Amino acid sequence: MRLPTLLLVTLILSGCAAYDTVTESMSGIKDYFTGGADNTDPPNELIEYSPEIQTDVVWQGTVGVGTDEQTLKLVPAIGNGRVYAADRDGLVEARDLTGGNLLWSIQLEDENENDIHFSAGPGLGSTTVILGTNNAEVVGLNSETGAMLWKTSVSSEVLSVPLVAEDLVIIRTTDGSVLALNEKSGQKIWSYEHTVPALTVRGTGVPLIIEDTIIEGYDNGKLMAFHLADGKYVWESTVTIPKGRSEVERLVDIDVDPIESRGVIYTASYNGGSAAVSILDGDVLWRNEAVSSHTGLAQDEQYLYISNSDGHVLQLDKRTGSPLWEQKDLHGRKLTAPAVYQGYVVVGDIEGYVHWLSTTDGRQLGRVQAAGDGIDAKPIVAGDTVYIYAKDGTLAALRVR
Repeated sequence: MRLPTLLLVTLILSGCAAYDTVTESMSGIKDYFTGGADNTDPPNELIEYSPEIQTDVVWQGTVGVGTDEQTLKLVPAIGNGRVYAADRDGLVEARDLTGGNLLWSIQLEDENENDIHFSAGPGLGSTTVILGTNNAEVVGLNSETGAMLWKTSVSSEVLSVPLVAEDLVIIRTTDGSVLALNEKSGQKIWSYEHTVPALTVRGTGVPLIIEDTIIEGYDNGKLMAFHLADGKYVWESTVTIPKGRSEVERLVDIDVDPIESRGVIYTASYNGGSAAVSILDGDVLWRNEAVSSHTGLAQDEQYLYISNSDGHVLQLDKRTGSPLWEQKDLHGRKLTAPAVYQGYVVVGDIEGYVHWLSTTDGRQLGRVQAAGDGIDAKPIVAGDTVYIYAKDGTLAALRVR
């Protein structure tokens, strides 16, 4: 991955000292994601073991160029017996969930007949498929046919999957704005602007909607709540506090998708640990500064599962945030956010492998190579099937036998 695809940087430099600081910061982040010129800590080779479960690729297809090696938030969306997916170059497809049969496909272009470049989505509404572009636009399509219904300009690139609730489309843009559009027409209903730090890791989490409240994480380590109907401020919580001398050390972006259980919101930041927050008032119930993530979390009734910044998978106690086990065999393999599936933890990796781990102790139970390229998107669970979408456009359905 190239540095320009990983950072959103808006800096005003003054003097050599500032230049040196920024150069050091950018180099540090580049080395984190690419390993640097002299990578002494390469991804672990896969170990051989006797699988305890058998996994099958039920069906497999290709959606255009996928993300085209860009850092985007293109993920499968599932609803009405269909799976929807889009590629970077404006292609959107709907496939049958059970067999992967293509139901419709549409190639979208702008007014000059150039491909639209999708950067996030799709999100699903009652009758719509919603996607964001890197040209600061949001597009609404008919979910039955793929026909374009509307297109709306927003303030900046969309890197968060659009979320639809109560006939509103909630959009988060890279400049920190949150806005609501009418699902049927794309008309702007309300917006809330928030300043982002000068240096951030590229990416934004999907907002969480709980009843009539929107929960959103920001790049300054804060979690904020808004009213769904009008966007009015409800509360703000400092989940993590920047620490360290360099800009890299002080990065605490909350780019994961927050999750909720029994009135508690769970989230994690790039470099500032993980936390549990009360939905009522934003009170921080616990923090674990040792477990950070920029990919995401999953949960079952008792535990959280998180892929940390080293490519380890951990199980945390929901009540305290304390780790119960840590799977290190996949170190450095740039794991996706985990998904919980039939008592297993499922993650994708840099080479297109999908791994099944035990929820009891994290041991590897089985794996299958479902794509020829890396998987960035979190696996999606629907019924007895796991769906994955790889960077090369591979869309596949997997099942444990």
